[in-house]
Amino acid sequence: MTVRVRFAPSPTGFVHIGSLRTALYNYLFAKKHNGRFVLRIEDTDRSRFVEGASENLVRILEWAGISADEGPGYNGTYGPYFQSQRTSIYKEQVEKLINAGAAYYAFDTPQEIEQMRQRQRNQGVHTPKYDYSVRDQMRNSLRLSSSEVEEEIANGTAFVIRLKIPKDRIFRFQDRIRGEVEFSSDEIDDQVLIKSDGFPTYHLANVVDDHLMEITHIIRGEEWLSSVPKHLFIYESFGWDAPEMAHLPLIFNPDGSKMSKRNIQSLDDIPAGKVDPDVESYRRKGYENSALINYIALLGWNPGKGTEQEIFMPDELVTEFSLDRVNKSRAIFDLNKLNWLNKEHLGRQPTEELVKRLEPELTQKKIDYKSDQYLYQVVDLVKSRLAFLQEFIPYSHYFFQDPEHFDEKGIRKRWKSDSAKLVLEFCQEISKLETFDVKSIEEALRRISDHHDVGAGRIIHPVRLAVTGVTVGPGLFELLQILGKETVIRRLKYAAEKLPVYKQQ
Repeated sequence: MTVRVRFAPSPTGFVHIGSLRTALYNYLFAKKHNGRFVLRIEDTDRSRFVEGASENLVRILEWAGISADEGPGYNGTYGPYFQSQRTSIYKEQVEKLINAGAAYYAFDTPQEIEQMRQRQRNQGVHTPKYDYSVRDQMRNSLRLSSSEVEEEIANGTAFVIRLKIPKDRIFRFQDRIRGEVEFSSDEIDDQVLIKSDGFPTYHLANVVDDHLMEITHIIRGEEWLSSVPKHLFIYESFGWDAPEMAHLPLIFNPDGSKMSKRNIQSLDDIPAGKVDPDVESYRRKGYENSALINYIALLGWNPGKGTEQEIFMPDELVTEFSLDRVNKSRAIFDLNKLNWLNKEHLGRQPTEELVKRLEPELTQKKIDYKSDQYLYQVVDLVKSRLAFLQEFIPYSHYFFQDPEHFDEKGIRKRWKSDSAKLVLEFCQEISKLETFDVKSIEEALRRISDHHDVGAGRIIHPVRLAVTGVTVGPGLFELLQILGKETVIRRLKYAAEKLPVYKQQ
C-alpha cells in the first residue's frame, strides 16, 4: 500500500501555526514512508472564503519547505483539488446515501429549527440538536411523502440534505495517537451534508474526497475528533473502509489560552502570555524557515527517550518523525525557545548561502563589501552571533566603513587614562608584522601587555572600541585579521587622537 496523506485547509484567512504543524506532520509522515503528500483546498464554505488566501497558503508552504506531491499547481491524477470544483461529485455521491436510507432532505426554515431548539431547552436539554428525537416532527423527507418532497423541490423550496444518524450506536475507532476512542450516536446530531446553497459541508466532502483520492491516513487537529463518528457512519453507509486516523493535540498560548490573532498587530508588541498564531508574522520577522519548522515539529512530538537532541534540520525530521511519539497533551508555544532555535539554525547555515541572501540587500543599500571573499569572511565570523539575518548590517557595519561615532558607555568603561598610549604602542607593534593573522596579532598584543605588566583586557577592550566603535562583537583577533593591517592601523591612530578629547567633553 502506498501511503497517501492530505492537508486540507480552508482558505478563510491567515495560515495558523497549528495548520502549518498539521501540514508538516502529514508531509513528514509521507516522506518517511515514501508516500504522497496531497494538498486539497476545502473552499466550499463561500461565506468565509477570503480572496487570495489559497495563493498565500501555497506560498507559505513553499517558504516552509513543505511542497505537495499533488494539489493546486502540482501534478496529480485525483483532481480537481479545489472542492468548489467538485460539487457534481458530491451531489452524485449524496444521492447514494439517500437511496441507502442514510440521508434525507430537510425543508425546515431557520425559524422552525430555532423553535425546535427552544422546545428542547424548555424540556431541559442543554445542547439542543436535530437528531432522532425530533426528526419525525420536522419538515423533511422522512415525514413527507415522495410526492410532497418532489413538489417542494419543484417549487424551489430551500432544503438541505442531512445525515440520518442511528440511535443507540457506539462508534469505536483506534486513533494512532489516542488509542481506542468511542462515541455514542445519541450525542451526535443529524449533520447537514449538502447546504441550501448546493455546496457540501466539510463532513461529506472530506469523506468523499479522502476515499476517491485514496487517502490512507488522516492526520489532523483534535478539534475534528468529535466529528469522527459522523464520518465513520458515512464510510459505513457507502460501504467504504475508513483511513487510519491520528488527531493532534492543540497548541496554546503560554498562559494556557487558545491562540488568537485578536489584539496582536506584530511580534514586537504582543500582550503578556500570548503569541501570534499567524505564520506570515514569523516569515516577515525574518525567522529561518528551518528553525520555525524545527520548533513546531517539537510542539507535540519528541524524538524519543534517550536523546536530548533539539535541533533538527528538515531531512533529519523526515528520518526521525513517528506518529508513535506524538503526545496527547496540549502543546505550549514558547517564543523564547523559538528564538533560541532560530539563532542556532542561522549559525549552522552554510556561509555561502547566507552570502547569497545578503548580497542583494548590501547592493541595494550601496554598501561596499569589497569582494565576495571578504564578505564571506565577515559572514562566517559573525553569523553565530546573530539572532536574525537582518541584524547582519547593523551588527557588522564596522567591517564596511570606519566608525564615525564611539559608544558613550564604552568610552566611560573601557577607555582609561593610558588607553591611547597602549593603543598606539600596539599600533606600532602590528605595523612591523609581515604576516597579519590571528596568531601574530595576538602575540603582538600580549607583548605590549607583558611589557607594561597589565592584563590583556586592558588593551583588548580599547582596541575593539577604537576599530569598531562598539564594545561587543566577535573574537577581536579574527576581526582584526579580516579588517586588514592598513585599516586597523588607520582606525587605531584616529581613535587615539579622537577619544581623549571626546572623553573630556
